[in-house]
Amino acid sequence: MRYDDTSGNESAMAEGVSKDPLVLFMPSGKRGRFPIGTPVLEAARKLGVYVESVCGGRATCGRCQVEVQEGNFAKHKIVSSNDHISARGPKEERYDRVRGLPEGRRLSCSAEILGDLVIDVPQDTVVNAQVVRKAATDRVIERNAAVQLCYVEVEEPDMHKPLGDLDRLKAVLEKDWGWKDLLIAPHLIPQVQSILRKGNWGVTAAIHRDMDSSRPFIVGLWPDLKNEAYGIACDIGSTTIAMHLVSLLSGRIVGSSGTSNPQIRFGEDLMSRVSYVMMNPDGREAMTKAVREALNGLIGKVCEEGGVHREDILDMVFVANPIMHHLFLGIDPTELGQAPFALAVSGALQYWAHEIDIDVNRGTRVYMLPCIAGHVGADAAGATLSEGPYRQDKMMLLVDVGTNAEIILGNRERVVAASSPTGPAFEGAEISSGQRAAPGAIERIRIDPVTLEPKFRVIGVDLWSDEEGFEEAAASVGVTGICGSAIIEVVAEMYLSGIISEDGVVDGSLAERSHRIIPNGRTFSYLLRGDGEQRITVTQNDVRAIQLAKAALYAGIKLLMEKQGVEKVDAIRFAGAFGSFIDPKYAMVLGLIPDCDLSEVKAVGNAAGTGALMALLNRGHRREIEQMVKKIEKIETALEGNFQQLFIDAMALPNKVDPFPELAKIVALPERKVITAGGEDGGGRRRRRERG
Repeated sequence: MRYDDTSGNESAMAEGVSKDPLVLFMPSGKRGRFPIGTPVLEAARKLGVYVESVCGGRATCGRCQVEVQEGNFAKHKIVSSNDHISARGPKEERYDRVRGLPEGRRLSCSAEILGDLVIDVPQDTVVNAQVVRKAATDRVIERNAAVQLCYVEVEEPDMHKPLGDLDRLKAVLEKDWGWKDLLIAPHLIPQVQSILRKGNWGVTAAIHRDMDSSRPFIVGLWPDLKNEAYGIACDIGSTTIAMHLVSLLSGRIVGSSGTSNPQIRFGEDLMSRVSYVMMNPDGREAMTKAVREALNGLIGKVCEEGGVHREDILDMVFVANPIMHHLFLGIDPTELGQAPFALAVSGALQYWAHEIDIDVNRGTRVYMLPCIAGHVGADAAGATLSEGPYRQDKMMLLVDVGTNAEIILGNRERVVAASSPTGPAFEGAEISSGQRAAPGAIERIRIDPVTLEPKFRVIGVDLWSDEEGFEEAAASVGVTGICGSAIIEVVAEMYLSGIISEDGVVDGSLAERSHRIIPNGRTFSYLLRGDGEQRITVTQNDVRAIQLAKAALYAGIKLLMEKQGVEKVDAIRFAGAFGSFIDPKYAMVLGLIPDCDLSEVKAVGNAAGTGALMALLNRGHRREIEQMVKKIEKIETALEGNFQQLFIDAMALPNKVDPFPELAKIVALPERKVITAGGEDGGGRRRRRERG
């Protein structure tokens, strides 16, 4: 069956194929054109999209479930509709009768392609699902939680003292614990009398007080003594969501979990989600519902892991980038998609959890950290709180690399911030063989500079590909693509081994000495793995995508350095899941970050999540970051006249003009090699060498 993989794995479409329907699979982002009548499962397999099928396509196991996403997906030029997929057939009807098929789900082995489609592969059906690598911190955080449990014994009713049961409860809480002017969550008022009598007048009240100037709330009430209260710290990323369940009494993390952000099916990057809202009347509601459902699912997972009932969750803290922030809270993000990138609200916010459809105790409070600016959000505020550049004498660069990189640079004297639209390339999207971090994804790569032969490691296998037993060990997960950390390494290794020039051009003349250099139209690609199976290559377009992403980030960093009046930084901190798995040496070889003593370049994990955890366990940290964000100076890169030149210079590896003396101490950077097009259309190249 003929198909075209428009993600870059194949060359230009054959004549006539362009009329075939275009199918996009989420969250992988892989797409291709297939003839009408092609089973969805077959299309997924052709593209290397993992869709589980145990029964061999007989529609009995139900593992191959997918969902059709309806709407106008402008970025992908797809109008997707349930009318573009075949109606349920006898096999699906039989499965639904016997085992039940959730609403909106289809069995991909039976459903056939009739038109353009956006297909979501639900993560609950995928055994080899994405590895969400946002671990909890082991940092010791001083506790001053917003929630306090108070046990009291209330006077019984007396006809001579007509004070109501609730009022006597408030009186003893003031007498024994010093709580004055108490309010009470409305849902508790009808329950007060029954709880008091069930506890024989001894009860435990949960008091929530955030700011000292605010009135405290009774948010929970239980008969007898209760000694358990929990909170949630959560980072809502554009790609992944990470959540921790924490004891508010001990500070211990009792459960952690993560998942892909289901909004990916509406658009991989932030601007495509804003576009989806603009082009679909119910777009905002659909994305808000999707993320809230995912959060409720994660709460169930962390509660199960920790052996906690969700009713015992009494406080929650969330961080997110501005667009995720708005969509989570049900705010239209359209204004963030165009200058001047206006936030609907930038300050810290508080809600009752049930007001935003979070399924926990009805008395649970939700705190949202403040945003710094239009594209530097509450997640950046959380990371800033965690790493505290404003608490340092040295000049610290804090970078959270995602589809939109957030950059903080400063010390105790001054802190500046910017955002940089790096796009999804670092996470595997828009890369021909790219994928998210999942079992089977290549995560480490080395290239022999003499033979140009690669060796690599994949997630889920401890051996390198050149070690004995690798193929047997990798058989269970396969070798399916390249994840973000490996994309950085492979491009850097291609540069160090001479496969690409400092300008990122693949040297086609090397095809004479290695079968790894293969022609691809007018350019060349580097073959990582092939020999009959699905080939994994790094194309010229892949290298360009990484150059564009890294140049955008570096130019943003350089602008902040110029604003601070410094030519070098003293320390660099990589935040986020992606940053945790980047090798600092390769990040510097690529020119992703400026030159720095490599011993001062560290990954700090999910710093945004750590900031949320700090704000959860200590309300003093909430005041700290609320005050700090008012002092951070936001630099809008689009308005800076020299940004374009900084960007152009940063396209080179590691950089066209900036020296890297610290890097040169530990890495032998290649001599400059400039490759210019010439000769035949097949991609002949001539080279000119210069001493760098």
